[in-house]
Amino acid sequence: MKVRIFQAILAATLIFFALLPTFADRYFINYFLLLFMYLTLAGSWNIITGYVGYLALGHASFFGVGAYVSALLIIEFGVFWPIAALAGGVGAAICAAIMGGICLRLRHIFFAIATLAFSEAIRVIVLSWDDVTYGGFGVSLPLYPYLAPFYFFMGGCAVATVLMTFFLARSNFGLRLLAIREDEDAAESVGVDTTRCKIIAFVMSAVLCGVAGGVYAPYITYIEPVSTFSVLITTQLIVMAVFGGTGTIWGPVIGVILLSTMQEIFWAQFPYLHRVLFGALIVGTILWMPHGLIDVLKTRGLLPRSRNL
Repeated sequence: MKVRIFQAILAATLIFFALLPTFADRYFINYFLLLFMYLTLAGSWNIITGYVGYLALGHASFFGVGAYVSALLIIEFGVFWPIAALAGGVGAAICAAIMGGICLRLRHIFFAIATLAFSEAIRVIVLSWDDVTYGGFGVSLPLYPYLAPFYFFMGGCAVATVLMTFFLARSNFGLRLLAIREDEDAAESVGVDTTRCKIIAFVMSAVLCGVAGGVYAPYITYIEPVSTFSVLITTQLIVMAVFGGTGTIWGPVIGVILLSTMQEIFWAQFPYLHRVLFGALIVGTILWMPHGLIDVLKTRGLLPRSRNL
């Protein structure tokens, strides 16, 4: 019964978001577009950290690479922006394959530091490569008259992220990743090709980040290295995923929706204190909900205890 109620709520939610551009004003369309973006980023990060157990701190680089690939294809070659956005995902996947081949040889905090350093190195390269990336001047793109296509494309990225996590959780490959998370040496001893699995998962976690960045560039119409590769992007998506619950399908979704809403409310009601209140909320989450909100819901019987949730 609970599963059917959950499915009905999910169907109603999808219908609501599909119809939202027909009756909502630009503020709400922009708000939900950015919510979809962070849902994509948090859900993608959840694959490498929640399912593999490797704390990644460089996902802003995949977002930034996708944004720059998309922007440069649009202004230099006149590529239609949806195709450029998909190309941004390809660029992020290539970047992740290179980063993963180097950094996934490390474990624990060393891997986290290596991904952060790699991300900063990419930002410096983009900032310094004036002839190709326009350096610190940034890239300006044409203004598109309609907002709805960006909304639906970013919403598609969010749905694709959830579906990818859903099928991953139900697959044999997902079980291999969970085995690596619990005990990598034991997984390797029973025949799991841990290096190959980790690199594949890392690339999977990067692709949709790159596509999201590829949509963000023509949507925002101007990108530059400092904000596009900002560590604040990585920090925010990590906080959202942890708040909802890592290693689950719906944890990042819940975390992104609730924290985005709370952040907007705090900003509107307490403009001078909203960062303090938001920080206090994060501290409270770590103290009283270390495994995320979804674990609390499962413990209280509001959600079924299943790894597929």
